[in-house]
Amino acid sequence: MFEILEKEILTKEPVIFRMVVKAPRVAAACEPGQFLIVRANSDGERVPLTICDYDRAAGTVEIVVQVIGAETDKMSRLEKGEGFADVVGPLGQASDLVTEDLEELKKKKILFVAGGVGTAPVYPQAKWLHEHGITPDVIIGAKNKDLVIMEDKFKSVCNLTITTDDGSYGRSGMVTVALQDLWNEGTRWDHCVAIGPMIMMKFVCKLTKELGIHTIVSMNPIMVDGTGMCGACRLTVDGKVKFACVDGPEFDGHLVDFDQAMSRMKLYRTEEGRLYLKEKEGATHHGNCGNCN
Repeated sequence: MFEILEKEILTKEPVIFRMVVKAPRVAAACEPGQFLIVRANSDGERVPLTICDYDRAAGTVEIVVQVIGAETDKMSRLEKGEGFADVVGPLGQASDLVTEDLEELKKKKILFVAGGVGTAPVYPQAKWLHEHGITPDVIIGAKNKDLVIMEDKFKSVCNLTITTDDGSYGRSGMVTVALQDLWNEGTRWDHCVAIGPMIMMKFVCKLTKELGIHTIVSMNPIMVDGTGMCGACRLTVDGKVKFACVDGPEFDGHLVDFDQAMSRMKLYRTEEGRLYLKEKEGATHHGNCGNCN
């Protein structure tokens, strides 16, 4: 059992909660940008969740989860002192930022754009940069003030801008409006990382391409199985078939075919759609399961 050491409800509608989980071997190996596979109990479904934070000394990992179905609802009912049946990871590729030459990285002006629960996986990257002497800019977007999460944690590691769709907190408007406004005010960036809903990442990439800012996106939102077996996270990047769970989750956002990825997400929600995709895509439907490659 992987014991839950802390639990905090971040928002009530929709329910978003934060947990700190004892997982020493995972904490010892994980890096910003990677994800975990979590099961609430031995009969539960495998749920891929990005790593929100980790503490190697304490042997803990932190996750932030939005309740969107039966399995995440089951997780939300677990309390401090209880535990998960499985916490597997780290999986996926680490952020390119942690492997880049540090001195070259310090020459860059870096921006993160986060939306919804995509705010959570931005934090370990911003924290890692801050620990290495780099203070990035971060734009967090939410529908309203009640849905802004992790504000205090971000304030300690970055230059933070908050924007809400209804103008109830921070700047008014979507993250792309805040990005454009800051650019117009004279702020410049060399590198952008956008993590959030697919539609948000699509339009952030459209804008950053116009502004000439290299942009990375996390395709974690389209993952289901997390090991390359289900075909859910198949996407096209620069004309090549990739899988978010084994090749990513991060990719060059200007090369991702967002329209295709969002169309596949809709099809994948139904059994008929999944069968259609499997038939249409043939041997390229799966990622790294060993059956197709």
